[in-house]
Amino acid sequence: MSKVFVFDHPLIQHKLTYIRDKSTGTKEFRELVDEVAALMAFEITRDLPLQEVTIETPVGPAKSKTIAGKKLGLVPILRAGLGMVDGILKLIPAAKVGHVGLYRDPETLQPVEYYVKLPTDVEEREFIVIDPMLATGGSAVEAINSLKKRGAKNMKLMCLIAAPEGVEIVQEAHPDVDIYLAALDEKLNEKGYIVPGLGDAGDRLFGTK
Repeated sequence: MSKVFVFDHPLIQHKLTYIRDKSTGTKEFRELVDEVAALMAFEITRDLPLQEVTIETPVGPAKSKTIAGKKLGLVPILRAGLGMVDGILKLIPAAKVGHVGLYRDPETLQPVEYYVKLPTDVEEREFIVIDPMLATGGSAVEAINSLKKRGAKNMKLMCLIAAPEGVEIVQEAHPDVDIYLAALDEKLNEKGYIVPGLGDAGDRLFGTK
């Protein structure tokens, strides 16, 4: 069974409060999501392997550490996942970015893949799948399916806020994919929104209704 990590860092929790607040406008909302994504990236990369290298400082030679060749890929789920990418890239500018686009079939209510574009070296990369909200879990499960179908073997799922129902669905479908959150909320309501959540992340990021 995959593990669930909820980041309790004070800066993440402080900024998440303003992200949730319905009076926070689009510009500030977008900036806060960007900042929290960067802070979460700091935590989610904690286990990256290091290797020792020798460099020359202005004073002399020094043994120091660099990340040991692990290739990272970021895969936002369109469209709301886009709001978290830039914050992560500020810390990991060498990461490649893929995209997965899904829409919900109006009859079956199941997510349907309409667009997938990934780096060519899929099998060699560790991917972070990104979506601000993990509600029913359907989109996350389908996005991870899309990556696995194309050869991805190593993935993490990163979300701002999750409902227990969504976490359970992802864990059942993909027990090899750990889940990283800023908050695990109470439940889903009858419309499939996370309670208390933050509303519709895509609408709040892009100023749409």
